[in-house]
Amino acid sequence: MGIRKFRPMTPGTRFKSVNTFEEITTSTPEKSLIAKQSKSGGRNGSGKMTMRYIGGGHKQKYRIIDFKRNKHAVPAIVATIEYDPNRSGRIALLHYADGEKRYILAPHGLKVGQTVLSGSGAAPEIGNALPLSEIPLGTVIYNVELQPGQGGKLVRSAGSFAQLLNRDGKYAIVKLASGETRMIVAACLATIGSVSNPDHSLERKGKAGANRWRGVRPRTRPVAMNPVDHPMGGGEGRASGGHPRSRKGLIAKGYKTRTPKKHSNKFIIERRKK
Repeated sequence: MGIRKFRPMTPGTRFKSVNTFEEITTSTPEKSLIAKQSKSGGRNGSGKMTMRYIGGGHKQKYRIIDFKRNKHAVPAIVATIEYDPNRSGRIALLHYADGEKRYILAPHGLKVGQTVLSGSGAAPEIGNALPLSEIPLGTVIYNVELQPGQGGKLVRSAGSFAQLLNRDGKYAIVKLASGETRMIVAACLATIGSVSNPDHSLERKGKAGANRWRGVRPRTRPVAMNPVDHPMGGGEGRASGGHPRSRKGLIAKGYKTRTPKKHSNKFIIERRKK
């Protein structure tokens, strides 16, 4: 893996840097594991625009990912490492011993031909999924479940990982990528390793058109609006707009929006860093 920079032949390539994609082994997805993906363009069922700054973008197909890893005790061989336009990390195609094929979120360092396993009793090796109760303390993990059997919800973006710190009764204490330390039921599955494509944060789009390819339209700055359109609009000349707020008036930049009585607060040992 690496980052490729461009010579400044055009304004769009002057600051552009992209992934080398050297870990990708095929450009054709598994036909049985792709689904149609339509775009709304920010419109609802009546055709009315309900979300601004959405529209266009390249046509994409959705890859069906197995976040649950519930095919236990059946070994699988890694057939390919593939690009997925719907996420920042890479995906891996598994060929199970019984003939079934599934996509999983590929960990960093996974190679074609490697064997992976999931379920209780699996070895704590890269790509294997097993309960938090059986993972050695200090292990780096990703694709962590919040409820047993629910499927991985935490730590799924490129290069991210969590760390298993301790166990206390039926709970495991995990430090997440955000810096938050929380308790998770020890019966929940997690996958060993960190998410692939750690260089994703070093990529630079280079030009506004690259966002258009992704379906993102130009965004109007709130301070450039009129008072009727945004709380930060209006003022004589180039006014700052006052304290940063959302379009609905909710204070931004540090104002905590988490519900104080949220039921899962009791599981959080240490909040994430600002």
